[in-house]
Order: sequence, then structure tokens, then C-alpha cells
Amino acid sequence: MNALAIVLTAGALATAAGPSVAGPKCTEEPTSKWLTEEQMMMKIESLGYKDIRNFHVSKGRCYEIYGYDKGGRKVEVYFHPISGEIVEAKVQ
Repeated sequence: MNALAIVLTAGALATAAGPSVAGPKCTEEPTSKWLTEEQMMMKIESLGYKDIRNFHVSKGRCYEIYGYDKGGRKVEVYFHPISGEIVEAKVQ
């Protein structure tokens, strides 16, 4: 394979991979140190989030919700499972 073919192949592979859309990485700590799901839901509700459609642990080991904020906007929010702090929020 000539040098041009190698460069073109590498470029095509890099483009095909596309951007990463993974959420944030929160912790490697064991779940025994995490807030319970009930505690986290209480905190989420106290922050004004409502109509939670989905609540789960993300691949990055964050609590992740899909729901609505105080203003009625659709949101996707990642929370640190130990502190309960917002790590990342996406508003539509």
C-alpha cells in the first residue's frame, strides 16, 4: 500500500468513528458510598426537577435523569452519586 492510500484510509476511519457522545465520568467509588436512589430522587425533586421519565446509572457511573426543570424545559442531567451535585446538564 502506498503512502497516499494509507493516509486516505486513516482519514476515512477517523471520520467514520465520529464524535463521542458519552456522558461524563463521575466516580470509581463502590456503590456502598453512593447516595441511595431514594436519597438522590429526593435531592433531584428539591432542586425543582419534575416529571422524571428516566432515572438510571449512566455508563460513567453518574445518576442520570431525563425529565423537566422548574421552567418546564426538557432536560438530561447527570449527578455525582456521592455528593449529589450536578455534573452536567443539557437543556432542550
